[in-house]
Amino acid sequence: MLIDVFNGDADGICALVQLRLAKPAQTKLVTGVKRDIQLLKQVEVQVDDVVTILDISLQKNRTDLYRILKQGASVFYVDHHEAGEIPQHERLIALIDTAANTCTSLLVDQFLGGKYRAWAVAAAYGDNLITSAERLALHLSISARQLNELRRLGVCLNYNACGSVVSDLHFSPDVLYKELVAYESPFEYMAANNSSYLQLLEGYAEDIAKAQAVKEEYCTASIALYRLPDEAWARRISGVFANELANKMPIRAHALISYNALGGYQISLRAPLVNKVGADELCSLFATGGGRKGAAGINHLPYEELPLFIAEFEKKYP
Repeated sequence: MLIDVFNGDADGICALVQLRLAKPAQTKLVTGVKRDIQLLKQVEVQVDDVVTILDISLQKNRTDLYRILKQGASVFYVDHHEAGEIPQHERLIALIDTAANTCTSLLVDQFLGGKYRAWAVAAAYGDNLITSAERLALHLSISARQLNELRRLGVCLNYNACGSVVSDLHFSPDVLYKELVAYESPFEYMAANNSSYLQLLEGYAEDIAKAQAVKEEYCTASIALYRLPDEAWARRISGVFANELANKMPIRAHALISYNALGGYQISLRAPLVNKVGADELCSLFATGGGRKGAAGINHLPYEELPLFIAEFEKKYP
């Protein structure tokens, strides 16, 4: 059996789209919301199964990765999140780079020699890697208008994955992936006026307008803290809104607090764009936290731990 495990955001989906355009196959799909970072717990394998893992932290899935390898499956692992020590195993191929300016889709683009590069550019925009996206796009013969279309698509795909549970989303990530993989180019997908894309555009416009009306709860020259209401739209927009704030004020670190279905807070954290470090370290201080150097989050922060988070936030970015 072939099993594809991927983060449900723009980066995870576009990475898998590239791979399956290059090597089409009927596979079992395992995915979830962007915050579902321990997807390997859902994977059951048999001897000679082949598992492709995209855009989830090896550090957070280490125990299940060892289990999958021990049970006789082969693994192709591509990611850019915190990894820790990478296991050495004859049935594991790992392409992992935790640099702040890369993402999983960019690593897949390198692996495939740029065969489906426009998808990688869209994914990089979705991960708010604007400079990396624009640098890669120089290899494409596209106009400024087309580049902006890729940026809009990447943002919308990333926006769709945010939420505490799949019911918060406009589309389940596996459903969205199946639509996208039918098109060799993101331009073909957008030109087809798919109802999924039109719905994402409309939903994003509505949700970001609501978020932009929210004022910061706490702000200094170096950090800003925002609290969003306990509503599905707020959970959907939190990550994308954090990116927007980071782009507008690149010298400041931003933290967005929203509410999750577990009776606690969900945190979206962005390091200053001028110094994209420390977000993963800060969030990893908490049980369900993790991410990458420039952007990270905490899936479930108990209410009583918020003062501790704020104290660590101020300490990290004084």
